[in-house]
Amino acid sequence: MAAIRNARERARSALVDDIKAEAFRQLSEHGSTGLTIRAIARELGMVPSALYRYFPSREQLLTAMIIDSYSALADHLDAAAATQELHRDRWLAVCHGVRDWAFARPHQYALLYGTAVPGYQAPQDTIAPAVRIPLLLLGIACDAWRAGQLTQPADEPWSDEVAANATTLARATGFLDVPPSMLMRAVSAYTQLFGAVSMELFGHLNSAFDNDTVFFNHSITLLADLVGFRCSGSS
Repeated sequence: MAAIRNARERARSALVDDIKAEAFRQLSEHGSTGLTIRAIARELGMVPSALYRYFPSREQLLTAMIIDSYSALADHLDAAAATQELHRDRWLAVCHGVRDWAFARPHQYALLYGTAVPGYQAPQDTIAPAVRIPLLLLGIACDAWRAGQLTQPADEPWSDEVAANATTLARATGFLDVPPSMLMRAVSAYTQLFGAVSMELFGHLNSAFDNDTVFFNHSITLLADLVGFRCSGSS
């Protein structure tokens, strides 16, 4: 009986993978608004009612796709960071990894960071895979701080509201042993990184530069400086 159950579980898992693969294919062709259970079922030779046994709604299918996409991006960035030893180089490798992944999988990137899908409300299930990405970048910055490889942030005049945000951020991320000003710089750099990638990917630079890669490299160097990463060889 156990062998039969395991075989059924493997068959079910394989079919779920096929459904998601077809959904991602249709996403690349039609975008999220053109994604329908009926069209996916037709391409897989299924009736829609059969597909609903695996994904009871389009929203649940979208959630699975979003979780898979966040996880794929986070895994890609973990691997990129692991290729470098110095903290600044790890940060820059992750920045390049975001851009490389976005251009390799533009429709998945758009699903995560583009226009919200009309009528879709992401559930709590998507939070854990989503926060892997900022936590990776913040973690590199915090590791650099602990290793003495970040410059001391200058005292900055903060409003009470900004100070409260910094405290909330430190508690939410668990990075309580680093200066709040450094943490806020790292978060600012994280948001600017994704802004830079999105502006380029979605065509908002509009051929403003002869070489977008050169501009991106310059931008992430400025972001690394903003966080306070010391250059290779500096002490």
